[in-house]
Amino acid sequence: MEELPIWAQLLALLVLMLLSAFFSISETSMMALNRYRLGHLVRKGRRSARLAAELLGRTDRLLSSVLIGNNIANVALTAIATALAIRYFGNNDTALLIATAAVAIVIILFCEITPKVIGARFPEQVALPASYPLTVLTRLLHPLVWAINTVVSRSLALLGLRLDADEEAGALSPEELRSAVLESGNFLPQKHRSILLNFFDLENITVDDVMVPRQRIEALDLAGSEADWRDQITTCFHNKLPVYEGEINRVVGILHVRRGLSLLQRDTIDAEDLREELAEPYFVPSGTPVFRQLQFFQESRRRLALVVDEYGELQGLLTLADIIEELVGEFTSSSPSRDAGLNWNERGEVQVEGSVALRDLNRQLGTGFPVDGPRTLNGLILETLRELPEADVGIRFGRIGVVVTQIEDRTIRSVRLQRLDRPAPDEARPDAAD
Repeated sequence: MEELPIWAQLLALLVLMLLSAFFSISETSMMALNRYRLGHLVRKGRRSARLAAELLGRTDRLLSSVLIGNNIANVALTAIATALAIRYFGNNDTALLIATAAVAIVIILFCEITPKVIGARFPEQVALPASYPLTVLTRLLHPLVWAINTVVSRSLALLGLRLDADEEAGALSPEELRSAVLESGNFLPQKHRSILLNFFDLENITVDDVMVPRQRIEALDLAGSEADWRDQITTCFHNKLPVYEGEINRVVGILHVRRGLSLLQRDTIDAEDLREELAEPYFVPSGTPVFRQLQFFQESRRRLALVVDEYGELQGLLTLADIIEELVGEFTSSSPSRDAGLNWNERGEVQVEGSVALRDLNRQLGTGFPVDGPRTLNGLILETLRELPEADVGIRFGRIGVVVTQIEDRTIRSVRLQRLDRPAPDEARPDAAD
């Protein structure tokens, strides 16, 4: 070492510092890589991404190689600095202490902290180019790494630990996927993010949350007159009509309106003529998860189902379009039975039906009504007051005022919503006022 000129020794110090910094920045950037982004780059054919994925497939080999190289560089750096101190200042304890402290500070600042901060901040930009020399390094050090890892794995086995990670350890749970979508920022358009979030919610909602309630089902009564049948079929807003006999719970079939219109070409029609055109009704139990029902629709090749409770009472009607709208939002407004296109007026008010679903209000008006209890605004008001209110009774839910404006047949028919400037003292508990 003493035979080397001073410039060669200083150059050796600089090279060792750069090597130490390289190992530090490579280790941090490799560990900070987004595995899902890396998988995407591999599928696009990026060779550097493929090499990085192979290195991360055996993190024990990668870390062993990086740490071996890093420690060798740091030890050699310290040894050369110490030799230089002894050569120019003699075997002096003070000089050795100063040289050791100076080398430690240089290693910590410029070979450890600074490179690792850069690697953590720009993992992809650093790790992908670094995958080429790291691949060569791991192959060169393979015998030494194998020996070291063998000792390490045997030591860990004594402690009941294993080096081979669980294959499912990197998998994301549905809630973690939901959080990833929420934090996607500008990487996903708002509409796409909304659809993905709605898709995750399908596991948590049932057919009762998205069905058309019983009171709003447009159905045809076989016990009615021919004039009623003709009028209803010609003015129907849907392409399929549930058909019952005398009472809505006695559904006997589903009439395709196109077939009904062909029947109207006859001079007279009777109940038997209608029966011949009916398709078999499809019933599903109340409380069925929406995602499962979507699968049932696909398997049975159906698009309409009638929701019944445990006693066989009809609760509502569900179509494939209802589930799709739950995912992508409202896309039809031809039916007068749906509260589509609700908007606040200039006074911060809107008139809605009492039977409107709370989920629809929250989606269209941003009201924030609770959806873990009653499903309709009518049900929420009755649960809060615990009695049938008189007209013009007002209730406050946070920043939303709810005023009952019409009651008919023991049912709240019309409600006026008002946006209030100040929230209620307790956002979670509504305050009722006459």
